Amino acid sequence: MKAIKITGNSLSWEDCAGFDELPADHVEIDVVWTAVNRADLSQRAGVYPPPPGASDILGLEVSGRIAAVGCAVTGLARGDEVCALLTGGGYATKVVVPAVQVLPIPKGFSLKKAAAIPEVFATAWLNLYQEADLKPGERVLLHAAASGLGTAVIQIATAFGNPVFATAGDAEKLEVCRKLGATGAWNRKDGSFVEAVKNWGCVDMVLDPVGGSYIREDQKVLNADGRIVLIGLMGGRSAEVDLGLMLMKRHRLIGSTLRSRSVEDKGRVMQALYQNVWPLLVAGQIEPLIDSTWSIEEIEEAMAHVAANRNTGKVLLRISE
Repeated sequence: MKAIKITGNSLSWEDCAGFDELPADHVEIDVVWTAVNRADLSQRAGVYPPPPGASDILGLEVSGRIAAVGCAVTGLARGDEVCALLTGGGYATKVVVPAVQVLPIPKGFSLKKAAAIPEVFATAWLNLYQEADLKPGERVLLHAAASGLGTAVIQIATAFGNPVFATAGDAEKLEVCRKLGATGAWNRKDGSFVEAVKNWGCVDMVLDPVGGSYIREDQKVLNADGRIVLIGLMGGRSAEVDLGLMLMKRHRLIGSTLRSRSVEDKGRVMQALYQNVWPLLVAGQIEPLIDSTWSIEEIEEAMAHVAANRNTGKVLLRISE
């Protein structure tokens, strides 16, 4: 097999060792597409190592065709077109993954389109409806809203009756967010979002990949019993929190990651997607937004595109035909 190797500051597409015996509850996938996520950039920079036992190859999601199934796997067969949520290993021609993290691609979808689903839609569902336990009508503030994750969050939340206020740093990106369903929007380059969100009607949940100084601002727009779900640290690891406000309004600050969760947890998230989101995808009510596609040999350019915040939606990497 071939995979992307990290050597110093460089990435190279080269031969590497294959897999040992296939575990009974796993499947092997011939990868056709994978995607660039910010976690890949962080891992490459040495600040987000893979969990113990996980592949050190980059890549948290793939689409492709099943090449082999473990003896305990049911419901999946060799040749099936699938997409999968990974703990690592996606930037390669083959990957081995627990079967519970694998789903058939939505009916009518191409493998290309399906590759844009697993990581962002699983992250969206986990944080909106498991961590924050959103109820119909509760309102969401979403930062970095034009990312692959953000575009998935807007669509899922809107479909399930949760209005979204989106922030981003570009007027064109915000227009995309509005078209996807966001009913409020703010350009972070225009200063603090607080008054704009208050005028919109405040929120019950904030999905925050920024952290840093945003946390204190998030608190100012939260209703009583509001939840801040922190999923990233683009703004820094340290934050000032108003504990008095947290106490009096019963706010909750929740840290959340998907990658380090157990296989069982990830399996539950994927089954929730299959039951609740797959029908919406098949019906065309929501769909993954793809920004651009690159060949795996163009990995440096693709990662630079994401690092510079030039993407609106997912950046995909083609591994094979």
